[in-house]
Amino acid sequence: MNKFWKVLGVTVGALVVIGVVVGSITWAVLASRSPPPPEIQDLDWWEHTIIYQIYPRSFKDSDGDGIGDLKGITSKLDHFVETGVGAIWMSPIFVSPMVDFGYDISDFYNIQPEYGTMADFEELVVKAHQLGIKVLLDFVPNHASTDSEYFKLSEARAPGYEDYFVWADPRPDPTNASNRLVPSNWISQFGGSVWEWSELRQQYYLHQFAIEQADFNFREAAVKKEMLDIMTFWMEKGADGYRLDAIPHLFETAPDADGIYPDEPLSGSSSPGQPGYTTQIHVRDLIELYDVVYEWRDLSDEFKEKHGGDTKIMLAEAYANITMTMLYYGNERDRIGAHFPFNFDFITNLWAGSTARDFAYTIQRWMTYIPHGKVANWVFGNHDQKRMPSRFRDNMVDGLNSLNLMLPGVSVTYQGEEIGMQDGFVSWEDTVDVNACNRGNESNYLEFSRDPARTPYHWDDSVSAGFSTNATTWLPVSEDYTTINLQAQKEAARSHYKVYQSMTALRRSETTLSHGQHHVQALTQDTLALVRYLATYDTFVLLFNVGTAVDTADLTAIDLLSGPLTVCERSVHSSRASGDTIELGEVTLQPGEALVLRGPPV
Repeated sequence: MNKFWKVLGVTVGALVVIGVVVGSITWAVLASRSPPPPEIQDLDWWEHTIIYQIYPRSFKDSDGDGIGDLKGITSKLDHFVETGVGAIWMSPIFVSPMVDFGYDISDFYNIQPEYGTMADFEELVVKAHQLGIKVLLDFVPNHASTDSEYFKLSEARAPGYEDYFVWADPRPDPTNASNRLVPSNWISQFGGSVWEWSELRQQYYLHQFAIEQADFNFREAAVKKEMLDIMTFWMEKGADGYRLDAIPHLFETAPDADGIYPDEPLSGSSSPGQPGYTTQIHVRDLIELYDVVYEWRDLSDEFKEKHGGDTKIMLAEAYANITMTMLYYGNERDRIGAHFPFNFDFITNLWAGSTARDFAYTIQRWMTYIPHGKVANWVFGNHDQKRMPSRFRDNMVDGLNSLNLMLPGVSVTYQGEEIGMQDGFVSWEDTVDVNACNRGNESNYLEFSRDPARTPYHWDDSVSAGFSTNATTWLPVSEDYTTINLQAQKEAARSHYKVYQSMTALRRSETTLSHGQHHVQALTQDTLALVRYLATYDTFVLLFNVGTAVDTADLTAIDLLSGPLTVCERSVHSSRASGDTIELGEVTLQPGEALVLRGPPV
């Protein structure tokens, strides 16, 4: 063999040397070449926006009656520009008896008088659009108030409305023919039977929520058409889309041929008459509901095709298992669904005792299940849940907000999260939430009440926190408003609001955050790392100690990082300063401390 190579004038040993040299040169040349910049495609307006949820009764009162209103929201639109918000979503503003504070709608085509007029709504939309802010409405298709004309006509069996709602005859009592039994053992979300007797109609109607919230019958073509007409009406008024409320409840299992509804198995938990006592297999997440959502998406797309302008988005409220939740995006074959289902995993799966591994798993779980090409979203609080700092800890506010704003996709902020508002105390005497009133008593109502998360916004330290000129407001202002309010945080050298502002500015300006990949990793039990990276663009990493003790983590465990790293932003109690250099190696973080670092491209 050696003889053969010698004929060529090269020994085997020399050839190996040459190969090594050539290989080294080749790799050196390759290593010296920068990767080509990625193709950056324009995103639709909603795909990387920040949506800010407004609870209208508690945002800003313009007329001194102690109740927030549309003029109040319009007067504060500059707040969203200054904060870096791209869209506002308002909880229901339609005519309602206010049993469930707007989620019991009696007139889907008009504005609740205490919130203002149609002219006020039109002015809000015009001014918001002038400022580049989109306006989303809360659409409640599952049910209507029993004060609505729909229900009154259906109860009276008026032609065309007989089957607008879910009506049922009493279930026969085998032991007493004259006795009236409810059609099934189904339990309302607010406690008690879903069935309520109508003396006028001599039948039961179904209500998944309060007695005054009768469920529409979505197996009735006229109902589905009416929902499309309502949505079209408000899109023509300038609404940029909808948050679709309570849609897991659109359908219930139909009765059998004899008109008998099936009972649900008992779950083995909770108390009789309370949600969770039965399995709810017959009252939520039925497969039929997805086709309705897909039809609504068709409406959105057809509206844009017909009228032009920007995309009208459909966002689904979807408390369901992960597989059923992902179906809201579409069926991956021939139907497109909602632009996204809300991701409530940070609400339902995490709490103050969660570890960095819990956080990492929660993020990756969503990103693993999401269909290819769809847009993620992240929700840390809303009007139905305890406020973010009250579920976690107040020293985690900046880390949680930074995490929300750095993750890929859409970021959702509930009003007050930008300043770290906590749950307010609402006494039993001041409690107005129908859920608490129905299910609780003076000793346990706070287990069920949603009022603490709905107390008025803290604008400043004046009367009623600047929310109203009236010292009496529909819910009491939280006592901590003198120390936690927007004006104070604007004036402070460091504050939750300024961290939030800085992060939204970073989010808007950095292509890595809008188009880049993500990597999430638990460096220790308590320290979470979220890395956002994109070839040829700066890399960003969030380090967040979610624990209750000082923690030290090693940055060399993150393969995507190289030095030098500089501090872009940090939580208010951090001893670091913007521009500080962080070396690759061990980093020590205080409990709740968050650091946002900038590094060179991957």
